[in-house]
Amino acid sequence: MSENRKVISTNRKARHDYELLDAFEAGLVLTGSEIKSIRAGHVNLREGYILPRDGELWLINTHISSYDQAGRYGHDPLRPRKLLLHRKEIERILARVQEKGLTLIPTQLYLVRGRAKVEIALARGKRQYDKREALRKRDSQRQIERSLRDRD
Repeated sequence: MSENRKVISTNRKARHDYELLDAFEAGLVLTGSEIKSIRAGHVNLREGYILPRDGELWLINTHISSYDQAGRYGHDPLRPRKLLLHRKEIERILARVQEKGLTLIPTQLYLVRGRAKVEIALARGKRQYDKREALRKRDSQRQIERSLRDRD
């Protein structure tokens, strides 16, 4: 991944609901008003997911707010957006998605040299007890750090 990236939006709920196995960087096919909204930070990845269609990957249900200055030439905020990946990457991803219980979700949207990129992750859904266990671990770690900090 590139080090000159400006993070626009992060899907924080993804780490809570899914166990992230592998990450990929993909470009997006966007219209002019969409990239302007992204640069303004008007993006929500929370409900988004990636769907394979005809050997291509599509970003579905990601909300990019309409750009006010676009007027009637704006875009539909929830329209499907094509992801740009190399053919071999797509084939490798699709082969892994066929495994039981794996899905593709967007984890981050960022700009690299003015171009919008989305980080997609191959993920497995967590069970309810896994989520509770992760919360317990995080809370206990916070308490340990707090007690060490107060001790000094």
